[in-house]
Amino acid sequence: MTLAVRVPEELSARVPAEQRGPGLDRDAVRLLVSRGSEVSHHAFGELPLLLRAGDLLVVNTSETLAAAVDGWIGHARVVVHFSTRGDDGRWAVELRDPDERGTTRARAGGPAGTEVRLPGGFRLVLEEPLSARSARLWWARVAGSRQGAGEDAQGAAGVLGLMREHGRPIRYAYTERDQPLSAYQTVFALPSADGAGSAEMPSAARPFTVRMVTELVSRGVQFAPITLHTGVASAEAHEPPYPERFAVPEASARLINAVKAGDGRVVAVGTTAVRAVESAADADGVVRARAGWTDLVVTPERGVRVVDGLLTGLHEPEASHLLMLEAVAGGAAIDRGYEAALRELYLWHEFGDVHLILPSEPPHSEHCSSNCR
Repeated sequence: MTLAVRVPEELSARVPAEQRGPGLDRDAVRLLVSRGSEVSHHAFGELPLLLRAGDLLVVNTSETLAAAVDGWIGHARVVVHFSTRGDDGRWAVELRDPDERGTTRARAGGPAGTEVRLPGGFRLVLEEPLSARSARLWWARVAGSRQGAGEDAQGAAGVLGLMREHGRPIRYAYTERDQPLSAYQTVFALPSADGAGSAEMPSAARPFTVRMVTELVSRGVQFAPITLHTGVASAEAHEPPYPERFAVPEASARLINAVKAGDGRVVAVGTTAVRAVESAADADGVVRARAGWTDLVVTPERGVRVVDGLLTGLHEPEASHLLMLEAVAGGAAIDRGYEAALRELYLWHEFGDVHLILPSEPPHSEHCSSNCR
């Protein structure tokens, strides 16, 4: 079992990297690299030197939504975190209490029938817990609008419009202040045709800049876009990951399979990319174009069939997150990496530093150029 991670408060990244000093950009973060038992320390700007021509980065194009909306239960203010829209038009939501720091704290979920007044004349009614094992997330129906729409007439567009007009990005108490939504978009984010997106940023890709992507492409590193719309991340310790919408397009599936058939490495940018690609893989590791819902939980017992490496943020992970990292690198490697991150004072959470997990290299490769494979 991987070590329990307890991150000192001073190691939480409180503001985005580009706000920590003049002349800084998103890529002004540190990069911890794990290769089996070896750990090394780098600047994120060195990433092109750590990858090889023919390697493939799988990136999540999901756009982050302004998913936190103020509401009222009676005279009491609450904050609604919109997580995921179901096929039946309901939303999985988390209700939280505002705190004195401008963020929120957990509150008990339910009961069924609880009604929350929202801006613009909308109201949200809790119907049932998302899971029998936890009452934190609830399926809820949003009804009404300032135009007087009927119970379901506003559909997804009405709720998405509500978020655009009255919402803000979800943030937690370790951050210093509210940030504009642009601070929570990655360079890979694209609007989806139906307006769907992620409740919270797929943050492993945040340090990438246009300049970095250009340099990687010029060195022969390829990119395969996928989409996985993430839900809220403030899971309780005992909660398994819940289903999320994903799509792996045909072109990306073909590119991943071609790299796997050659000598390149498939490196997922974020655990969301791992979940999407592994959900689209057959038992023999061949990736097919797929779209829909995934409830896959990647564990060491299940293993990974496609991914060779992973670029991920540093978080205080729940058990399922750690199990996925162990599936990619093994428990001992993750222990060493996390111990090094704490010892060397890496910054954690969505605005923090990042961790690149690569396969162990053969002994001769230390002196090998990118073309000698």
